[in-house]
Amino acid sequence: MKAIVYKKYGPPDVLDVTEVDKPIPNDNQVLVKVHAASVNFGNLVLLKGEPFLARFAFGLLKPKYSIPGGDMAGTVEAVGKDVIQFQPGDEVFGDLSSSGWGAFAEYVAVPENALALKPANLSFEEAAAAPMAGVTALQGLRDKGKIQQGQKVLINGASGGVGTFAVQIAKAWGAEVTGVCSTRNVDVLQSLGADYVIDYSEEKFTENMNTYDLILGVNGHQPLSDYKRALKPNGIFVHVGGSGSQMFQAMTVGAWISKTSSKKMGTFLQRANQKDLVIMTELMESGKVKPIIDRQYTLSEVPEAFRYFEQGHARGKVVITVE
Repeated sequence: MKAIVYKKYGPPDVLDVTEVDKPIPNDNQVLVKVHAASVNFGNLVLLKGEPFLARFAFGLLKPKYSIPGGDMAGTVEAVGKDVIQFQPGDEVFGDLSSSGWGAFAEYVAVPENALALKPANLSFEEAAAAPMAGVTALQGLRDKGKIQQGQKVLINGASGGVGTFAVQIAKAWGAEVTGVCSTRNVDVLQSLGADYVIDYSEEKFTENMNTYDLILGVNGHQPLSDYKRALKPNGIFVHVGGSGSQMFQAMTVGAWISKTSSKKMGTFLQRANQKDLVIMTELMESGKVKPIIDRQYTLSEVPEAFRYFEQGHARGKVVITVE
């Protein structure tokens, strides 16, 4: 089969389309013919081995996982004898980041708990856009942010992969949502149902007098003090993406603020979870949430897809069509 393979950390140029052996599923695995995959920030960490601490999980001197790719959608081709949830012919999607990665290939063998049935109303490309970004938004808002109906929620970096899901999930939860984005993406957030949209080139959310019950920081470089000011008493700030200095502040200064004030501030790391994949399926099949795709590339164009993605201006998701 064809797969994207890399043997050393580096820029997208280290990625090659290579012929490799088609995987054989073990007794507990599902063999999936991949139709589509997508690019996430975690893929960029895996590619570059940065920040350096990530190498303790992904391989200190060279990549532990030679085929990258976390999100995928495809058709079940075969199942191991102990698999009970799926059968050949099922259309599935999933997040492989906790089960060996490998989505940038024509086939992948994965544990059944990494998968869920694909939303019936979505294409494979749309489904492949959803697992990691959608579950990150869901867990960040629900588990770390403790979102409640009627709350005022601010999402900074609302037009990217995680952000577009977060806007829709927060609206589905009954929150009043303000999204922060660039001028070119204002219309996208309005189409997703954001109650208010702040164009950061025209207005700084850190400088107006509005305050929020929950802030999800998906992108940006603002100091933690700006987010603290924008929080209501008992408000919560959740860092899920942004500059490295901001993440460090969220882990250190945020912990101190959380202990010494009514405001809670911290960082959050998404965990692949089959139950949350099913919740995303329900949200998408109901029409409350839809994936937003910026650009699509073929498997041979994965290096180009990474070059575009690392610029940081993608509107929604960058998707790889494998078939």
